[in-house]
Amino acid sequence: MPTIKLEVVSPDAIIYSADISMLIVRSTGGELGILPRHLPLIAGLLPCAMRVKFPDREELIAVAGGFMEVQPDKITVLASSAETPIAIDVNRAEKAYARARERIDAFRSAKPLTTKIDIDRAEAALQRALARLKTAKSAQQEEHKA
Repeated sequence: MPTIKLEVVSPDAIIYSADISMLIVRSTGGELGILPRHLPLIAGLLPCAMRVKFPDREELIAVAGGFMEVQPDKITVLASSAETPIAIDVNRAEKAYARARERIDAFRSAKPLTTKIDIDRAEAALQRALARLKTAKSAQQEEHKA
């Protein structure tokens, strides 16, 4: 089965590198599935849990947004931040989710001209937290299966 090289890079380090069967990611244009020998592409990424597929399993990687460059033999994800399941602090992610949810609820219940809450930032924080939680929980489910 053909594979394609995936590298996920954050400002600090290479987070992930492997030969994979398929990558599924949320881009600014919608959900994309990338297979080996894909045509060249550059896309903006939204916060999501990227699905990394292998012939026998699937892994998730949380990304907080960024860009993806696709070449026929390589996918490079340049993420503002990225985490594998093992690197995610679930308690911290749950607290970030709760804070974002509170901010969004406060914005919706207040008069827009009197609140100082930035709804766009709160919604982006919520999406980042959801991606991290989904990624971490997928790894926990795999541990329970074993």
